[in-house]
Amino acid sequence: MNNKFNKLTLAAAIAAVFASQAHAGGYQINEQSVSGQGYGHAGRSSNIHDATIVYGNPAGMSFLDRAQITAGGTFLNVNTEIENVNYETFANTPGGPAVGALGPAAQGTNNGDMVPGTLIPFAFYAHPVNERLALGFGVYAPFGSKTDYEDTFEGRYFGNYTELTVMSAQPTVSYRFNDQWSVGAGVTYNRVEGELRRQVPGSADFDPANDIDARVDGKDDAWGYNLGVIYRPVPETTLGLTYRSKVDYELEGDYRAIAPDGTTAPNPITGAPLQSNANLDLTTPETVNFSLTQQMTDRLKLMFGASWVRWSQFEEIRVVNDQGGLITQEPQNYENVWAFATGGEYQLTSTLALRAGVTLDFTPSNDEDRSVRIPSDDRRIFSLGAGWSPTPDMTLDFAYSYLTERGTFVDQQRFDSLAGAGGTNYSADYKNEAHGFGAQLTYRF
Repeated sequence: MNNKFNKLTLAAAIAAVFASQAHAGGYQINEQSVSGQGYGHAGRSSNIHDATIVYGNPAGMSFLDRAQITAGGTFLNVNTEIENVNYETFANTPGGPAVGALGPAAQGTNNGDMVPGTLIPFAFYAHPVNERLALGFGVYAPFGSKTDYEDTFEGRYFGNYTELTVMSAQPTVSYRFNDQWSVGAGVTYNRVEGELRRQVPGSADFDPANDIDARVDGKDDAWGYNLGVIYRPVPETTLGLTYRSKVDYELEGDYRAIAPDGTTAPNPITGAPLQSNANLDLTTPETVNFSLTQQMTDRLKLMFGASWVRWSQFEEIRVVNDQGGLITQEPQNYENVWAFATGGEYQLTSTLALRAGVTLDFTPSNDEDRSVRIPSDDRRIFSLGAGWSPTPDMTLDFAYSYLTERGTFVDQQRFDSLAGAGGTNYSADYKNEAHGFGAQLTYRF
């Protein structure tokens, strides 16, 4: 019992690593190509346009006619509305906290718009060695998530700050057997860093000014790989298939509970400082992408793509301490998900190409386990783009995407034993939308 509060708070904070990573799955970062963004990434594995094919399908590099570098980024602006909020507190009873024993009146706000504007950069280089062999390298972000609620957010006891970033570096090789078949492979070095916070009531009246800030940060690096194949049955038709492996991380986290005065909060029973270490395993899922690019006329190109993500392996959250003792074990029951995209490109002039695309992306989360850290649902994305080549050696690409999500909800309950506090229940409806603005430069040598 002496470590009950310590373990409860630590488990909640560390479990958010998994939650935010799931959020990255539901919001899996697709911003590794602005030229691809313009047509909704419909031809990610099959449209060989520039050096971003290093990520889209490593097999495609061997179809490039000369060395080139592509660099750019997409700025994401996310808007969230929170409505129909029900926030209740539960008082301690002689037998422990009990639902129905209402505590003091709830205090807090629900401003929404908790995702800060974020720039997602990338850079790729592809170098054909000869007519069959090509080498390449890329740096990009495959997963990432950030939410930052206001200090008085009513759902702060379930998570008020999450930041997780995965950066990958990928050396790649591609070999073309003939005009129809090519294969490619890349090795990825991946670095994950995260900081996660939630509040713990520091007084029986649940006053935000007395909250304890429980936070954990951690980092790790790990290796993965991807494989690709391209098949051109005729010059006008290109089929592409890409597999990206799962990546297993073993994060070492540092936990600390910070009192309102900035000092480390004491354990209410033992008086010892509330700080510790914890270990957890984190796996980013494997993905498969298939796409078709069809040259309809000299000017018009159409594309279709489908992606599958294996989220079903994320069945539970399991956190242990340094001695291997179980801190928490919570079911998640995620589902495998699909995303589908269709788009096209029209060569308006010899120097200007116009693009458009639509994407349907489905969430892996379920209604029972959805949290304030990951209030996401199925989404639709509408994209427009253009590519301008002022010279044969240089292309500037621009894109805009509008993402709208199906309205969703969260319904959570938690008990904390500190300063006589009981527990809280938070439920609310969420509606998310996002705007993505991308720019990219390709230079050919």
